[in-house]
Amino acid sequence: MVWPFPPKSRKQIARIEITGAIASETRKRVLKALKEVEEKKYPALLLRIDSPGGTVGDSQEIYYALKRLQKKIKIVASFGNISASGGVYIGMGAPHIVSNPGTITGSIGVIIRGNNLERLLDKVGVSFQVVKSGPYKDILSFDRPLTKDEERLLQEMIDISYGQFVQTVAEGRNLDVETVKTFADGRVFTGEQAKEFGVVDRLGTEEDARVWAAELADLDPEKAECCTIEEPKSLISKVLNRNQVRSPLGNALRWVEFELATEGQPLWLYRP
Repeated sequence: MVWPFPPKSRKQIARIEITGAIASETRKRVLKALKEVEEKKYPALLLRIDSPGGTVGDSQEIYYALKRLQKKIKIVASFGNISASGGVYIGMGAPHIVSNPGTITGSIGVIIRGNNLERLLDKVGVSFQVVKSGPYKDILSFDRPLTKDEERLLQEMIDISYGQFVQTVAEGRNLDVETVKTFADGRVFTGEQAKEFGVVDRLGTEEDARVWAAELADLDPEKAECCTIEEPKSLISKVLNRNQVRSPLGNALRWVEFELATEGQPLWLYRP
């Protein structure tokens, strides 16, 4: 069936938010939203990123999905309060990036966390008996320190993952790898510094990013509205979101959940 008028989405800018620590739930939500953007044939996407980073694999999958989508529509990323580490990696999937001058960004690097509770366990008289198939199966166990061989293996993995990150930034921003390495040492920097380094294109607000997206898609910036793509929420979820999501307790609980879920995983994560 041929519609006499194009769908409303053809005149709108899709908008997707990536907020908080990036993990599997973020990946599932964002990939689903990107698929909807493609199916409804929005001419442009405004990607709002306000994240300290997260897991490597989840960030990479979102990045690759954006790279595929940018072949079909215009994409502009807008960096909010913080767009660091994995947030930067995802942003490289957008060919155009706008950042606030004071945005906390950068932290280009990789980290693996582990906890050594050996002395605490000794004090309370707790020990573990481990039977394993190989010498490295219990690597990063919290009841003992790392061995030299384990530290070497983990460092090799970190270095490879770091190389992937640097290469992605270099390709995404049309920079030399060696140039990226001069500021990709884990440091954080402002949006203003990011522009000097070539990590972002322009300084401005989310509204500036929306206008740019409209112009790239040949839409009238004065008339082109943003349509935020998000999963429908139940009444209970809406109530909980209103009362808890922005509370310090709610934020703390989600962060603890993230820490527990990603123990021992390579992370692209800003550590304040």
